Amino acid sequence: MAGDRWWEVFGDSELNLLVGQVLKNNWDIKQAAARILETRYQYVQVRAGRFPSADFDGSLDRRQIGGGSLGSATIANNYQLSGAAAFEVDLWSRLAKASRAAWEDILIEEENRRTLAQIIVAEAISLYLEMEALERRLQIAAQSIEAFRLSLQFVETRYERGLTSVLDVRQARRVLAQAETLVPQFEQEMGITQQRLSVLTGRYPQTRPARRQPEDYYKHLAPVPPGIPSDLLMRRPDIRAAEKQLKALNERVGVAKAARLPTITLTGGYGWRSEDLNKLLRSENAVWSLTAGLVQPIFDAGRLKAGQRTAEARYQQGVAEYVQTVLDAFGEVESALLIRKQQLERRKRELKFLEEARATQRVAEERYIRGLVIYLDVLNAQITRFQAEDSLA
Repeated sequence: MAGDRWWEVFGDSELNLLVGQVLKNNWDIKQAAARILETRYQYVQVRAGRFPSADFDGSLDRRQIGGGSLGSATIANNYQLSGAAAFEVDLWSRLAKASRAAWEDILIEEENRRTLAQIIVAEAISLYLEMEALERRLQIAAQSIEAFRLSLQFVETRYERGLTSVLDVRQARRVLAQAETLVPQFEQEMGITQQRLSVLTGRYPQTRPARRQPEDYYKHLAPVPPGIPSDLLMRRPDIRAAEKQLKALNERVGVAKAARLPTITLTGGYGWRSEDLNKLLRSENAVWSLTAGLVQPIFDAGRLKAGQRTAEARYQQGVAEYVQTVLDAFGEVESALLIRKQQLERRKRELKFLEEARATQRVAEERYIRGLVIYLDVLNAQITRFQAEDSLA
């Protein structure tokens, strides 16, 4: 994970704790870390081709010679102890390029892990903020239910005194019943959100009671600094991974080209061979060999050439993927900036809408008490006010 702990701008200690649990316990992130280990060992395997290989061999050969009907068989022993070494001369840097490509694969997986971690952290933070909004909406629903219940009691009292009609009572009951249907919906959404958060932190899906959210729970974040698209471009791990993928593909083009050129291999061996185990290590029983081999492909029905063209085509694919990744990154950042700007403007207007809705409710209630409007006007004003509260949340 990069050192940029961007979620701390929210100033929420519980959110910081949640992100820490996600980074530590999320199983998708652990799987990505295991893939890094896999590519590291694959790199060791590829790099080993650049070094000499050595083997040790010891053998005993015991056989019968002659014999037949006369019974004059001879038992012959042959003891051998030897070591052999082989080394490919990397004349065209084929092995070096393969090694560098494998190293880029490690860096790609590391960037992929960072990308995955950022995605999962962003998802966890989004769910956390969604949970806060649902907690606030539950409070608004509870406030509206309480307000509609008090209104119903007020209307029923006036009805008993003959000051209003049964229609006002029915309308008040209808509005109260409608408001009560929102609570199970919000509790369901909040429970699912909490369960998804539990899974992201590597735990069994769990729920908890809603917390109390103040009306001003909204976080007023600092303005976005200028030039952020280019800055984010340099920090995005998915772009760095695409760049390293391009480097790896370029190295593999070199590997494919070198495969069409001669291969020089040096082999050597040194050891001892004797019919008597006690005399095996004497100098007169020493044997050695040194061989230089040259292999040049002559005819393979176009297999190696096709391999080179395949590597070149994959490189071109990598170029297109890199360019598209960069364009997608710019698009995502610009879209996020536009959404942020418009949502802040919308919030400003929602606040104005809520202010007017509250004022309208007060006027409607005052005029109803004075007998100047029907009760339906009061109900509409109350409904609009709490809808404005919910929309703001």
